[in-house]
Amino acid sequence: MRLSTVILPVRRWHEGGRDEWLRAEQLGFHTAYTYDHLSWRTFRDGPWYGAVPTLTAAAAATERLRLGTLVTSPNFRHPVTLAKDLISLDDISGGRIMLGIGAGGMGFDATVLGQEAWTPRERADRFGEFLPLLDRLLTEDSVTYEGTFYSAVEARNIPGCVQRPRLPFAVAATGPRGLKLAAKHGQAWVTTGDPKLFETGTPEESVEAMRGQIEKLGKACADIGREVAELDKILLTGFTPEPGRPLESLDAFVDFAGKHFELGFTEIVVHAPIPDSDFAADQAVFEQIATEGLAQLTR
Repeated sequence: MRLSTVILPVRRWHEGGRDEWLRAEQLGFHTAYTYDHLSWRTFRDGPWYGAVPTLTAAAAATERLRLGTLVTSPNFRHPVTLAKDLISLDDISGGRIMLGIGAGGMGFDATVLGQEAWTPRERADRFGEFLPLLDRLLTEDSVTYEGTFYSAVEARNIPGCVQRPRLPFAVAATGPRGLKLAAKHGQAWVTTGDPKLFETGTPEESVEAMRGQIEKLGKACADIGREVAELDKILLTGFTPEPGRPLESLDAFVDFAGKHFELGFTEIVVHAPIPDSDFAADQAVFEQIATEGLAQLTR
């Protein structure tokens, strides 16, 4: 069982941003992630910094904490340039980078470059090409590829990742095509639960929905002869019914996390508190959960 956190890139590095990443390491979190967006929802009109520079600074400031995106998507990324950034990040961090990656959604990132927002089918089509190409770019010295959406011409990525054969992928997926990609290319799988249940569902319905997702992941793995146990299973909290409940108290977290670890999840991710936002929470409770939560679960 692992406990990790998400630090949204909303603070200037020298005005509290650096301190948050250092504190995450001090508190003993397994990984500290950040969102890879150009802007996001209710934070759109406020400060929001880039994921790659933020993770680079965090890698230089910390020593043991694993770091990653949760998640990157094709909305404004290209596999060739992303691969170069990831190899550099993995080197700077000494092999502590995890790439959370998904097909993307309908938020501001979907249209910020001037394109029409892709349909769900188009997002799945692009992701189905993006992820295998990125896998090759991170494991081969030179890659040439011509696809429907992405191309690479003698793209060089020497010396490759510190982590071998490449840094791990945590693939966010709930649909059949995405789960197949997770089964084939992922070292971990990520979910936020069933979005249809966020506003009107119950916690019990949410647990059952995620049980079904894990079963479908198992089938996708079985179809290619892979054991589903080989994949870590990551739950990003904050998007299920009663989104703030895991951080209400230590007991609430233990109850929430226990139910989800029983489903087969291996890692729970909680958001670092941001006052006056959807992620507002008591900092003292957050830190108590970080230091005592897993111990309570193993008693």
